[in-house]
Order: sequence, then C-alpha cells, then structure tokens
Amino acid sequence: MESASSIQPAETTDASGTMRDPFRSRLLSAIELFLGAAIVIGHNVFQVVPNEVPILFVLGLVSIRIRDGSLTAIGFRRPSSWSRVVLVALAAATLRILLSEVLIDPLTQKFWPPAAAPSEAAAITGNLKIALLALVIVWSFAAFGEEIAYRGYLLTRAADLGNRTKIAYLVGVVFVSVLFGYGHYYKGPSGIIDSGVAGLILGSAYLITGRNLWTSILAHGFIDTFGVIVLYFGLDS
Repeated sequence: MESASSIQPAETTDASGTMRDPFRSRLLSAIELFLGAAIVIGHNVFQVVPNEVPILFVLGLVSIRIRDGSLTAIGFRRPSSWSRVVLVALAAATLRILLSEVLIDPLTQKFWPPAAAPSEAAAITGNLKIALLALVIVWSFAAFGEEIAYRGYLLTRAADLGNRTKIAYLVGVVFVSVLFGYGHYYKGPSGIIDSGVAGLILGSAYLITGRNLWTSILAHGFIDTFGVIVLYFGLDS
C-alpha cells in the first residue's frame, strides 16, 4: 500500500498557489462527484446522456488542470519503477480474469443470465482486421479513457471528501467501482457485478503502486487484450 508521504493532505491552495477554503473545495468536489455519477447512470441506465467516458475524460482533465495544476494529481506520471508497475498490472489482470472465470461468473449465473457481450464481439472471431481495430479501441477508449475517467478523476474527487487520506481513497475505490459496474449496465446484473469487481481490482492496483495511473491503464489494457484474443480464436464460452 502507498506510503504516508504519498497521501496528499487537505487542499489549502489552488493551482496558482492561492489559499482556498477547505469546505468550499470539498463542496465543489462533492458536486463534481455527484455530476459524474449522474452522467454514468444517465447514459448507461436511462440512456438520456451521451457516452460517459468522453465526457468524464474531458471534464476530468479540465477539472484536474484547473484545481490541481497537473495530471500528476491523479497519478498520471512516470513511475519510479516501470518493472514494478508492469508486474502489478499483470498480477491485477490475471487476478481479474481468474476471479471472473472461477468465482464471479459461476456464482452470478446461479441468479441471473450470463453477462452479455458487446454487440460487436461476434465480429472479432476469425477476423484479424476487426480484432486489430478492437485492440486499438480497448487501449484508447477503455484503458486510457476509462481509467482517467474513473480511477483518475472520479476517485480523486471522491477522496477529496475525506481529505485524501488512506481511508478516503479506500472508500472512494469502492464507490467508484460501483459506478464502474453500472458503467457496464448493458451486460446485465451478472456483468454489473463482474465489472464492479474488476473496478475494485483496478483501483487496488492503482493504490498499491502509490496511485500511479499507469498501473490501472496497463492492467485494463491487458484484461481487454486477453478478451480480444479469446474472441478472435473463438475460445469464449
């Protein structure tokens, strides 16, 4: 888990160094978090909002830049050890895949139908061109887009409410993982739970490496790359 020195204290200055009112800063973070949750639910559950990932991606980058001054605030920085980041990412991806296969899927399917696959999934089987296009999409839209939106932006704003303490980040990981599950609402109840657990694993990997966003980006990319390979060779059940 991250060291105490990597936890940022309550905000007292803005990006320009001007003193800020901690209550007003936390209130603004609460508003942003509520808005982010509304965007996720509005798109995925009620379908009254465009896809949440591009919206949260842009909103998050603007918010972090204005309020925190740099994307390093969400962990978008060069890690001190790339090998450790890659190893943790691989471990997280492996855990997510195995846990889904041996526990989550068998358990949820006792109560609900299997998680629905994306509508484009069938087209990947045996089609190298579509598979390569899918890899581009999962690494850009999913790995980078979703991780900046969820683990980067929303988790940071959730942690703001607790002064970015360890407990605040842990609670934030749980909350954002629930949102991440509903971000895959189209998969049905089984898919929501499976994606929520994935969010917990990705969030934990993010925290373990001192909140370095490259860890969850790589883990997310590894998971989805495995999924594309399985689909391409027709190995999905």
